[in-house]
Amino acid sequence: MTGFRPEYPVRTERLELRPHRMDDLDDLFAFHSRPEVVRYTPWPVRDREQTRVALEKKLSQGELTEPGQWLVLAIELRETGTVIGEVLPKWASAADRQGEIGFALHSAYQGKGLAAEAAREMLRLGFEELGLHRIVAVLDDRNTASAQLLERLGMRREAHHLHASVFKGEWANEYVYALLDNEWRTPRP
Repeated sequence: MTGFRPEYPVRTERLELRPHRMDDLDDLFAFHSRPEVVRYTPWPVRDREQTRVALEKKLSQGELTEPGQWLVLAIELRETGTVIGEVLPKWASAADRQGEIGFALHSAYQGKGLAAEAAREMLRLGFEELGLHRIVAVLDDRNTASAQLLERLGMRREAHHLHASVFKGEWANEYVYALLDNEWRTPRP
């Protein structure tokens, strides 16, 4: 495989998943500026200018051209056209057919199944269109909401790494969740 670009927008029941556009700035700032949203993301709370700079980088992240890259997709609520979060599938390895997934959602839209809807579609793309064999998610072990979401998606916790990294100035423990392509095709009851 030499690259991957989904046909955009990727539609789910309530969402459109697509590359970012500059007119996403206000919506992106609305959740990048919230401490409770970015607590477990690799970026800090951002002001409007920092969000604009980050958005400019995201504009070119709608296609995978080589292993190691992330797609960075806006999660747009179809009903309103509002960008409420981001979902990020990664093509980690071509030889081993490995991937990774991440997501962030505005706190006002959490608890409604929207992150799960976006993540489920990215798992589908990874397994069915990109041809991945294994997809993982790595998260801070204090992020119980994301751990529960991953378990609802059928992912299993494979590892618990203590003091795995210094994250935002403190030692962080990490969970590693994973799902194999055959598990995706034959979900557990």
